[in-house]
Amino acid sequence: MIVTSGSGATRPAKEATTTIPIVMTQDNDPVGNGFVASLARPGGNVTGLSSLSHDLSTKRLELLKETVAKLTRVAILGSVAIPGNAQSVKESERAATALGVQPQYLEINEPKDLDGASQSLRKTRSDAALVLNGPTNVQRLIVEFAAKHRLPAIYYSSNSVVTGGLMSYGAHVPDLDRRAAIYIDKILKGAKPAELPVEQPTKFEFVINLKTAKEIGLTIPQWTLTKADRVIR
Repeated sequence: MIVTSGSGATRPAKEATTTIPIVMTQDNDPVGNGFVASLARPGGNVTGLSSLSHDLSTKRLELLKETVAKLTRVAILGSVAIPGNAQSVKESERAATALGVQPQYLEINEPKDLDGASQSLRKTRSDAALVLNGPTNVQRLIVEFAAKHRLPAIYYSSNSVVTGGLMSYGAHVPDLDRRAAIYIDKILKGAKPAELPVEQPTKFEFVINLKTAKEIGLTIPQWTLTKADRVIR
């Protein structure tokens, strides 16, 4: 059996074998990425859990607007080269428009792209940023970039908040990892991955870094703080 995390690990595993069972601990778009035929009936050797990353764009933007009172323009930072991000961009732009916020997508594939993003932000005067899934090294630089520009940002993963990002909202990854063990147990007892439905998150986590908020001169509303599952001080 093979156990994978995100699509970056699942794709090569699926390309390598069509017979060895593969259990995903998290994937933002299993159907869109071509790993399963459908969530209800995977139909192949891959099953597991979805993180529903792009489906949470509306919630992330709602939290961002609640935190940044005068939010009128939001920069969406990410790369459509990352599996699932193209859909995330569409969902984010749709959500922003519905909330009366002007979205601006900025393609970030590598560190040098942040220079162009800096110029674009100065021109459009974006009030905040929504950061999509991406490579760890680029995510780390985006956290530094947001701090440098005193730009409130919300991330898909709490890892970015632990390293200095302002806040994040997403599926609770440890819970997904624990639930993956159930799939492993079932398959070892004879169940077929093709017949085990892909499950969605049931537990989510909202994390706020108050130290970062203070450094960028932002006051987090008390109502927003009460919603947080974890507050880093």
